[in-house]
Amino acid sequence: MSVSILPVLAIAPSLLWNQPGRSQQEERAGLIHASISRQGMNSLADSESRLKPTEILTNSSLERTSAMRQGIHSLSEYRFLAQSVPPSSRIRQGSQVSLNGRILPLAWTQQPANSTSANFRTWIADVGLMQSAGVDLLSSADSAKQPVQWFSVSLTADQSLAARATGPYRYLDVTNFARLAGWEISADGNILKITSQTASVTGIRQAEIESGDRIVVDLDRPAPWQVNFVNTPIPSPTPTPNPPDDPTKPAIPLQNLRAAPNLETPDDPTKPALPVQITPAAPIAGQEWSIAIDAKVAPALLQDTFQTSQQLLSLKVEPDGAQTKVKVKIPLGWRPQVFSLGNPNRLVIDIRPDSLVEKNIVWAPGVQWRQQYQNLGTARFPVVWLEVNPRQSGVKIRPILSNSPADQGTAPLLQTAEVSGAAAAINAGFFNRINRLALGAIRRDNKWLSGPILNRGAIAWNDRGEFAIDRLTLQETLITPANQPLPVSHLNSAYVQPGIGRYNSDWGTTYTPLSGNEIVVTVAGDGVVSQSPGGAAGTTTFPIPANGYILALRSDFFPADQLSIGTLLRLETNTFPANFNRFPYILGGGPVLVQNSQVVLDAKAEGFSDAYVRQTAIRSAIGRNAAGNLLIVAVHNRAGGAGPNFAELAQILQQMGAVEALNLDGGSSTSLYLGGSLLDPPPSTAARVHNAIGIFIQP
Repeated sequence: MSVSILPVLAIAPSLLWNQPGRSQQEERAGLIHASISRQGMNSLADSESRLKPTEILTNSSLERTSAMRQGIHSLSEYRFLAQSVPPSSRIRQGSQVSLNGRILPLAWTQQPANSTSANFRTWIADVGLMQSAGVDLLSSADSAKQPVQWFSVSLTADQSLAARATGPYRYLDVTNFARLAGWEISADGNILKITSQTASVTGIRQAEIESGDRIVVDLDRPAPWQVNFVNTPIPSPTPTPNPPDDPTKPAIPLQNLRAAPNLETPDDPTKPALPVQITPAAPIAGQEWSIAIDAKVAPALLQDTFQTSQQLLSLKVEPDGAQTKVKVKIPLGWRPQVFSLGNPNRLVIDIRPDSLVEKNIVWAPGVQWRQQYQNLGTARFPVVWLEVNPRQSGVKIRPILSNSPADQGTAPLLQTAEVSGAAAAINAGFFNRINRLALGAIRRDNKWLSGPILNRGAIAWNDRGEFAIDRLTLQETLITPANQPLPVSHLNSAYVQPGIGRYNSDWGTTYTPLSGNEIVVTVAGDGVVSQSPGGAAGTTTFPIPANGYILALRSDFFPADQLSIGTLLRLETNTFPANFNRFPYILGGGPVLVQNSQVVLDAKAEGFSDAYVRQTAIRSAIGRNAAGNLLIVAVHNRAGGAGPNFAELAQILQQMGAVEALNLDGGSSTSLYLGGSLLDPPPSTAARVHNAIGIFIQP
């Protein structure tokens, strides 16, 4: 690990669910021109039904995978030069790629093949390359080699691209690939310019397949392509309970107003929707996706009439400068599965409910990226996850905040992970969308940036690879000179309830009352130095002593008499379970899903209602398997349906081998990040989050 690259924003609109090439003979058998009637297509659909991605990728070697792709070229004479790191003065690097004139935020570096060579080799961040140009990353058991396929360019086994994980990115040596693909590459300051040969769309065909519909775009030569999400986030498969069922969700009593319809998959009710005037909700018939191809389309093809179906609600082909955009409207919960084929060059768009392509890629030493379906009865859940070995040299796991070092604020995980320099990350704990403050445990370097609430589940760890997942309570008590115990309800918490809240310098340099009519008591050293009315919420700022803390008395003001100026105080602090206190890093979520390999879901014990637990949504979770490896998991909507409820999520984690597991903030917050890009939802649909769990790879 050698070259350090500045954090950059990852590719924006994108999907990973791209399907590698399939047999041309079978593919041709299922395709007809769009103008031909769909009558009598059952035999074609039968032949297409054999082309399942899991049959190609699952439990098969890369050699077998390559052999199943008829008509894809291999390059037997292709060999990689041994890589030796040149002096840093000869290294070019940047954070943007110009792909056929479109500027994409994507990390790259150029360096000589060795310390004396005059020929530079080009390396590009792997996930971004796939999402921006459609270069499919195939399963690989070697982090230093990455097999790829793009139209007729197939580099597998010994011909795989050289790969190198360097800090937050994994770079692929694309020098030889670019030559085969016909790309011209040049560096201009911070920008790497890539130009592909001018391509044209020569035909558009349609067919029915067993799982849905197929669209084939014929090209005269290979062309980069992307999949973009067009619509705003989709409605929830199940409605958000109203009134709120989670006590951490603030009520907003306004006459003649109701909560805005949740246009995202349901998440924790600590994220209230803003109130809006009561208006009938317009039903959304489907969602639109755009497949952008760097190819021009002849005007005659735009006159074709395309067939629709129950799955393909609409199909439009539009020119957009040097690009052609194929726009499909499909049912909620479905996604287009897009892949390229060579000889002749085609881009295939399958409209099907099960669009996830299963992968198993050793991304870096200690980090494995997997995509796989998990079956519960008849339901098939697409799961994208990372398995991280915390004992691997150079791998560190840390809580990361969107507005570090302060604990207030939210941002897309894409941005938070990049700024922190994380190689991988997943959104973590709950937060309040109104004041953008955490609602749950965050402990970093033995400091409580936010205290636990409601006995909710949390994960704790250290740098020795030890973990614990359990329901967590922090108990603090102030002892007066008269041995009067004054219980503290919460430490550094935005969760407001009657009692005493304590805020020390880990909260920040100041405290502003979170509720009206608080009594604010300042303690410096061990003694009370002031006592003041807090006034209206959010109006007065009180400095927090570096050697003390602030006490916020809410509703019950009896303790004020025990906290007069000059009173000496003793503070007792304990965690339950007690062993959590020995861990320097803690992040809260909830509910706890699995312990000792058994499902232990008890949402009421963690302050969640039955109605909330029954909700279906895409979910984020974290767990530990029997080998001691961390599982960082995103579970999406089941094929053709809604996401899992908590009981299903617990079973999925148990089925994946989790010895213990914890639910994290989910729904629209669900985001899984790797090497500069999101692995699961398109960034345009991912909500802003407060905190996350970051995976760092150090030299």
